[in-house]
Amino acid sequence: MADARILVVDDDTLLRTIIAERLERHGHRVTVAGSNAEAHALLRQAAPDVALLDVRLPDGDSAALLAELTHELDVQCVMMTAHASVQTAVAALRQGARDFLEKPFSLDRMEATVSAALEVAELRREVRALRAQAACDVEVVGSSPVMRQALELVQRLAVANGSTVLLLGEPGTGKAMVARLIHRLSHRASGPLMRVNCSAMPEPMIEAEIFGQELGAFGEGVGVKRGLIELADRGTLFLDEIGALSPRLQAKLLQFIEDRSFRHVGGARDLSVDVRVIAATNRDLEAEVRAGTFRADLFYRLRVLPVVLPPLRERAGDIPALLKCFIDQYNREFGRSVRRVAPEALDVLLQYRWPGNVHELRIVAERSVLLADGEVLMRSMLPAELYSAPVPEADPCVELGPEGLDIEALERALLQQALLRAGGNRTTAGRLLGLSRHQIRNRLKKYGEEV
Repeated sequence: MADARILVVDDDTLLRTIIAERLERHGHRVTVAGSNAEAHALLRQAAPDVALLDVRLPDGDSAALLAELTHELDVQCVMMTAHASVQTAVAALRQGARDFLEKPFSLDRMEATVSAALEVAELRREVRALRAQAACDVEVVGSSPVMRQALELVQRLAVANGSTVLLLGEPGTGKAMVARLIHRLSHRASGPLMRVNCSAMPEPMIEAEIFGQELGAFGEGVGVKRGLIELADRGTLFLDEIGALSPRLQAKLLQFIEDRSFRHVGGARDLSVDVRVIAATNRDLEAEVRAGTFRADLFYRLRVLPVVLPPLRERAGDIPALLKCFIDQYNREFGRSVRRVAPEALDVLLQYRWPGNVHELRIVAERSVLLADGEVLMRSMLPAELYSAPVPEADPCVELGPEGLDIEALERALLQQALLRAGGNRTTAGRLLGLSRHQIRNRLKKYGEEV
């Protein structure tokens, strides 16, 4: 694992310098400290993959530092000591240390130990990436034309490593899932994906959450609280509900996107990280730019690669596939054995407008599987509001003019629209038009290639 970050904490200046120089020859970035206090001050800024810790330091043993590294930051730790004993080694391993080096040790042994720890760190990152894949694959299912088009764009832009991405769509369309998919398909997949909801906290809190804070600046103790930008280094920062950011924070975010530098709240030093920004919103940002509530320069900078996720009502052909994914998931979770959906239940799901989109469908699937007592999901297991909601009357889509109209041309156009919305599924297209599969087949034979 090249270009790894390693923290060396030892009060022996010569030893830590020798270790640092040896590891830097292999392309690693090494940060050194001589005490617990110095290490704590550097810890979050250094963001190490592996730490080499002396057991005894001038300001006490390193047990607290070890606990913070292993349990809070998921860092692989190797302990070093000239006072080795079985008890000391066992205690360190129980507290989460990866391995133990007894001084004096050879630099070859140290390198081998660090390499093994780096392999574990890499494997843990891969596991996190696979878990993200499992979480996101379900809700990005889609074979309808509009969804295929969106997913093809996602696959292309995922490899555009440094470009910002703007995800647009109604609530519940799966923007967070698509952000995880972009991260997983990118070259940053082994790095962290950090998410923050910009509408969930007041401005001072969200600023510290994103950009970090110099704690001593506001009488909150001494040290640094790293923000999500730093924690996302070599990975992805996902800013959900970007439209909720205040104009001041919009300006600060724009500066970071432009030159990759920022300052902690209360800090005086510029910091740089390598982070890709993905933003998402269900707001009309163009309208907010015109109204003066969202910065035009930030909007255009974010909109380098916009992805519009269609609402579920425009991709009804994906409902059966999505429903199957959700049913399979909840069968495993709840120990159920639902195998199919009754036709009358599927009719209800296809005709419903889904104001909550895929998120609402997931909740309906969870509820229905919980109520199921057999292999078939029946209409009675669906929430009553799905089939009791009034259907608004639609205005007539055509009017008979003085010259009349071509009824076959109108039928061809409606048939084509239904097939597109149903992703080519004839049964689903028939339900949308109130026709049987046999009637759809006859019309396809009649119009042939024109449809």
